[in-house]
Amino acid sequence: MANRIGRRIGIPFALVVSLASCGTLRGLTRGKAPAPEGPHVVDPTSKRALPSGEIVGFTGRYGSHVWLGIPYAQPPVGDRRWRATIAAAPWSGVRQALAFGDHCPQLASPFAGVEGDPDTISGSEDCLYLNVYAPRADAAALPAGAARLPVMVWIHGGGNTVGLSDFYDGGRLAAAENVVVVTINYRLGPFGWFRHAALRDGAISAEERSGNFGTLDLIRALAWVRDNVAGFGGDPGRVTIFGESAGGRNVVTLLVAPQAKGLFQRAIVQSGGTNLSPASIGESWSDDPTTGHRNSSNEVIARLFVREGRAKDRADARRQLAAMPSGELAAWLRAQTPAALFAAYGREEQESLLDVPQVFADGAVLPEGETLDRLARADGWNHVPVMIGTTKDENKTFLFLNPLYVRRWLGIIPRVREPNVYLATADAMAAMWKATGADGPAAAMRRTADDVFVYRFDWDEEPSILGTDLATNLGAAHGFDIPFVFGHYDLGPKANVIFTDANLPGREALAARVMSYWARFAYDGDPGRGRRDDLPRWTAWDSTPGGHKTMHLDTGDGGLRMGSDPVTVASVVASVERDPRLTTARQRCWVFHELAKWGRGTQRADYDAREECRVYPFDAFPWQ
Repeated sequence: MANRIGRRIGIPFALVVSLASCGTLRGLTRGKAPAPEGPHVVDPTSKRALPSGEIVGFTGRYGSHVWLGIPYAQPPVGDRRWRATIAAAPWSGVRQALAFGDHCPQLASPFAGVEGDPDTISGSEDCLYLNVYAPRADAAALPAGAARLPVMVWIHGGGNTVGLSDFYDGGRLAAAENVVVVTINYRLGPFGWFRHAALRDGAISAEERSGNFGTLDLIRALAWVRDNVAGFGGDPGRVTIFGESAGGRNVVTLLVAPQAKGLFQRAIVQSGGTNLSPASIGESWSDDPTTGHRNSSNEVIARLFVREGRAKDRADARRQLAAMPSGELAAWLRAQTPAALFAAYGREEQESLLDVPQVFADGAVLPEGETLDRLARADGWNHVPVMIGTTKDENKTFLFLNPLYVRRWLGIIPRVREPNVYLATADAMAAMWKATGADGPAAAMRRTADDVFVYRFDWDEEPSILGTDLATNLGAAHGFDIPFVFGHYDLGPKANVIFTDANLPGREALAARVMSYWARFAYDGDPGRGRRDDLPRWTAWDSTPGGHKTMHLDTGDGGLRMGSDPVTVASVVASVERDPRLTTARQRCWVFHELAKWGRGTQRADYDAREECRVYPFDAFPWQ
């Protein structure tokens, strides 16, 4: 359970699917949502000559040029499954880049924009493709030399087990802010992160032995951008990586990965985290002295043996594994279908996510030890300007979906069970995310760097629907900042219920400001006063007592403003202890229980050590 929410989805809007079901909300989806695109038609002015080959795209719905489905690496299929990423071969002729490449294998999930039964496997292992959005221009008029445009490379979220590049249209950001936007796919779940001794025996490099194949995909994609983006008018020396949720966490991994050094010059972390998994977690047996994850590679292989009838039970599978030659086991693993592999993992409750150990501190791709400690050292990370932040109500995305907190009348109409406890829990968890996902890393980096900028996204102007006040019960929830970064609200008819005519003026104004800050950072490594020098000055994290720390991004009450109060793990704990909404020890202990179960900043030992909570056993706490 530790850090589960921290690695979760980057597209959380499925939390309103139940509201949108049965047609109850038809007509509420309005605002700046363009009509769906039809078949794409080649625009001859988009023809470009790249080192990878000639390519032609089309003009997108926001007026930018668009090139979709560009291969950046050789397909990781067959014997290349669980191998280090290698560059795609150049193509011959003119490639028509009119359609997205396949996304990486995952369970169908509305959280990732993939419809289908929850047990349906979607996507293909041949999935290492990227997309490029750039201001429309004839090839002869492309920016060159010092006039080349900043490049912004988006890393999608999804817990590193679901998600795809297709869901984010970078055209408006590119056209409005004069930047080149790149969105990428990378291997997910057990294809992206998998460690086993049998695979290491046949590995040709330390990187290939790491088990961090998804991380290596991101690095290869950045190498492709370095080598090819000038062909789109982009500057390979001004590359910004940005991502949300698991994508934000992946941005942090690139900050500490030595292989990524020099491939990007700025970084934006949106609702990310810094936690890495010890390498042993990924492969040790769950009852070994070095305790492995319940879905470690050995545990998964044992289940596969039993499912296939090769072994009668786990103990028999373990004996057989110990005697099986590495080469034979590796070949057998690479022959498993995605469906067979996925069936050996357990989905997380309520979500089409696999519970996969991932992002390993292997000592080669990702360094061993605590990431925060590395960020505090001058030689511990790839120094670039960093923007980092969270949303005001991060965890309401997940609490609102949890039947423990919210019951649904007639299976549709949501009602919060205990509003005070719901809000106190949500506030504590969101504050803990800010402490561990923004303020803590910022304070660490600030010890050796001056250009660290922190934000909190506060927009919460959602409507009330069927008597449910979404502004209160969802607010500025996890992932709600993404449409404002892209200026793109078309997230599907079941998702757009939070976007209405009433909140259109405010969100359009805020989106313009957010895009302006993000783009100015991509240009200069400092969000400053935005691209047009017309916004409040966003200053770097000030380490002095009372100094400005955080830019609040909002409309209405306060708008854009700098704040000075940092959040720490200790301050979150203290706020729970004195929260007037929690009127009993039982309620306080419930909030501490949730923080400890989450495992971000506080642990189970912290809960067990609280004298007032000892009468409420961990994981057996009564709610009703």
